[in-house]
Amino acid sequence: MSASSPGFATRTATASAAPGAVDGPARRRSAPVDRPTVSFELYPPRDVDLAPRLWATIRQLETARPDFVSVTYGASGRTRITSRALVRRILRETTLDPIAHLTCVGASRQDIATIVREFLDEGVRSFLALRGDPPAPGQGWVAHPDGLPTASELVTLLRTIEAERCADSPAQAVRARVRPLSIAVAAFPRGNHATGGTRAQDIEALLDKQRAGADFAITQVFYDAEAYLGLVAEARRAGVTIPIVPGIIPPTDPARLARTQELTGVPVPTELLALLAGTDDEAERHRRGIRFAVDLVNGVLDGGAPGIHLYTFNRHEAALDLLEGADLLVRPSTTVTPGP
Repeated sequence: MSASSPGFATRTATASAAPGAVDGPARRRSAPVDRPTVSFELYPPRDVDLAPRLWATIRQLETARPDFVSVTYGASGRTRITSRALVRRILRETTLDPIAHLTCVGASRQDIATIVREFLDEGVRSFLALRGDPPAPGQGWVAHPDGLPTASELVTLLRTIEAERCADSPAQAVRARVRPLSIAVAAFPRGNHATGGTRAQDIEALLDKQRAGADFAITQVFYDAEAYLGLVAEARRAGVTIPIVPGIIPPTDPARLARTQELTGVPVPTELLALLAGTDDEAERHRRGIRFAVDLVNGVLDGGAPGIHLYTFNRHEAALDLLEGADLLVRPSTTVTPGP
């Protein structure tokens, strides 16, 4: 799909029927029961003065009734305290279900186990298990001498800790049956740039994570539906059965896209950059980016994606506009007060 496809307008779009659709539009997706999953990524603020702005964003995102929000965890555990604090507050003060990121970078197995138990004690029941990026750009990735070299081993550790807690406490065993531990992992539509791996190598790693006990995967950013659909098709042929959720950036900020390319190694399409650069009007640039993203979301959902995970950069405007355009925004029901 192209960014110039007709029929999409920010906050007013209703997508046309997919080929072969029967009995009306194929993209009436906002019904809460059968809506594709919607989720957001957040990160803890580095500056405490930014916390009020983040919480304003969280409250806005909460109105979209997402299935979960993920909370990032910095390399070498540099956001360990703030990540845990943010997850704790989300649990206590919102209706959101947080997924806590975990990485293997710069920590021993014992350190990671301690962090896992801290999160579990706070009531966290979902994790995103990542090998993690090097602590600084340009540095090679080296496992801690007493650490975990792969995400699959982190998944195994999570399952082991949960089993030990359940064996030690009948109460924990009951709670684990009511709220089972959920573990997500990463997938890479174009291969993992951080490791220099190909898509085939990443799929093999994804199989290892699945065997270790992963429940589903979230992809790294991509900009064309075929990258995601090709990954899923190849993964299924290889034996991957867990759901694979596409991770998408609402591409409205060229500077942010450039930074994302630098961090991930995933090139931003020149046509997208040209589309955004073709206007000096910030509102028009926003609309163009949202139209591009709506086409991308429709492409992956029409291809069978179970939902979408949006990288928000702690901003709600583009994320909610994208959901609106793709008919994924759940609107609050209207309560009618009976007359006398």
